[in-house]
Amino acid sequence: MTISHDAATPTERRLLQSIVEVARHVFGAAASSIFLIDAEAGDLVFEAVAGEGDDQLVGSRFPAGTGIAGWVAASGQSMLVDDLRDSKHFSGEAAASTGYVPNSIMAAPLFSDDECVGVLEVLDRGGGGVRDMADVELLGLLADQAAIGLELLTRLRAAGPSRRSGKALQLLDMAESLLAEPHG
Repeated sequence: MTISHDAATPTERRLLQSIVEVARHVFGAAASSIFLIDAEAGDLVFEAVAGEGDDQLVGSRFPAGTGIAGWVAASGQSMLVDDLRDSKHFSGEAAASTGYVPNSIMAAPLFSDDECVGVLEVLDRGGGGVRDMADVELLGLLADQAAIGLELLTRLRAAGPSRRSGKALQLLDMAESLLAEPHG
């Protein structure tokens, strides 16, 4: 599955927005975001943001390999850094350009067909680092759900109307109606 920034539909954006809102809430974080990798340019593109910077960051781009999100995308491995002053992968310059410089970041890759298509990040999570490994595993599960949801929506749209089963259409309609409801 290849996702480019310009191809994200309103339904995909609502799905991603739901994921970052859940992640922010679950971790008691200051912010959460999803970057997708632009297949043509290789850039990391903010597709959904909850919390700090949520009003202006969607659509912003960073070159491939930038910061922790860039490292996670390139390596395909999750990362947790509770003190960013100790991280060689953190880009203070990139963070400052967003208007919010976090103290800690937890990030997990989004995979589709064994290819990293994006990164889910949580900034300044609550809880003081008591449950580090459990948090990283939970973030990985949320990232997997985001990737599976995107892949399903993309495949259902790509299939011609004659190839969509009744169940697939029901699932697509249900997902779109659930995502259209206002979040609490």
